[in-house]
Amino acid sequence: MSFKIANNVGALNARNNLTRSSSALNKSIERLSSGFKINRGADGPAALVISEKQRAQVAGLRTAIDNTEKAVSVVQTAEGALNEINSILVKVRSLALDSANAGVNDNDAFAANQAEIENALDTINRISKNTQFGEKRLLDGSAGITGTPDDDDVTFLRASGATSAGSYTVEVTTEAERANITAGASQTGNLAADEVLTVNGTSIQLNAGLSQAGVISRINEFTSQTGVVAEDDPNNAGQTRLRSIEFGASAKISVISDTAAGAAGTTSGFGNSQLSDIGRNIEGEIDGVAANGSGNTLTSVSGASTGLTVRLAADATDEALSVTGAQGNVSVQNNSLVFQIGANQNQTASIAINSVAADGLGLAVTGSRFSSLNEIDITSAEKAQEALAVIDASIDNISNIRGELGAFQANTLESIANNMRATLENTVNAESVIRDTDFAEEISRFTNNQVLVQAGTSVLSNANQTTQSILSLLQ
Repeated sequence: MSFKIANNVGALNARNNLTRSSSALNKSIERLSSGFKINRGADGPAALVISEKQRAQVAGLRTAIDNTEKAVSVVQTAEGALNEINSILVKVRSLALDSANAGVNDNDAFAANQAEIENALDTINRISKNTQFGEKRLLDGSAGITGTPDDDDVTFLRASGATSAGSYTVEVTTEAERANITAGASQTGNLAADEVLTVNGTSIQLNAGLSQAGVISRINEFTSQTGVVAEDDPNNAGQTRLRSIEFGASAKISVISDTAAGAAGTTSGFGNSQLSDIGRNIEGEIDGVAANGSGNTLTSVSGASTGLTVRLAADATDEALSVTGAQGNVSVQNNSLVFQIGANQNQTASIAINSVAADGLGLAVTGSRFSSLNEIDITSAEKAQEALAVIDASIDNISNIRGELGAFQANTLESIANNMRATLENTVNAESVIRDTDFAEEISRFTNNQVLVQAGTSVLSNANQTTQSILSLLQ
């Protein structure tokens, strides 16, 4: 056995072991006090990288679940307003059915029903304009697919979910026509005698002494009942022309006078033989493809523009006809509501809610003179029958939107939210396995390290005493 003073190797060994034990004890204390076994990169570089990614995913999933719940609230707000519009349309339909019961209604009853319908349509327009979630409007078309024509003679009416964003040409190949009848003779003087003119079944008393302008004014007093406008024929000055308000093959005019057309020009000129006419539907193309024409509206039925519906204005020189020829372009924009429903980039879902204003419902219904719900008139039994088709189409429009919103809520938002909740649970569990402290294991390690530190301290103290034994050799 050798005895040395310069270097106390035993003490150095004891100190090194004590340092390691102290470091291990401090790590155990840190893990027990923080609850995590990975507190810094040095504790497990790979585990830290995986854990931080999972933490970001967990936070993203929680936010995405909140987003879907907010999206459900938006959808329910819109659907609640649409439910009210549906109820209003059912009431409007009942009023139209009441007016269709011609055997018991007089003009006052027709007028009362029409007044109530106009009030109902105002309410629909108000709901469309004012329904909001926060400051975001939902039903005025700003959250749907919108279009902007570059020609003043073209009005964008609506587009569908099948309509792609882009610019589409509009061309009228055959102009729409209003039903119109021109008096067979000119009225060059005042009426020589009283005359009764029957227009679309409505009798109009024309008093003796009326000039042509007076006759026109008198006929136009009954426009709400007849659906007909009187004017000086732009192609035959001095002859009175009657034209329907609506364009298309469903627009009709019949007229007969109780007075024969006089050669002296002192009658209305329509004569005592029944005259009748019907309008003509427009024909044209959208994006170079033949579109479906009804009245003065064109609806694309194929290609990228499918579902795009536009209305063409009357010709500036002859209002019995629509404009014709190339009518510029309609730029379609998709303003769908977009919801971030996932924890990662571009995990979104969108839905378009087009305008539900009265002028965007019941468009271009075959067999009706009315081109939209906004135009319906039930001041006669015949008009009420045609209005019913438009009202039914409007109810279908609203019901379809509600169905789309319901499917989006149930099959997209709620299903994805349920899936994310399950994913969140599993991701939290995976992150916990990597990063959380196992207290049972760590307490055992802590106790072991604590004993080693105590023992190491005692051994180091003893190791420092061994050199004293060398003094006895020097005595």
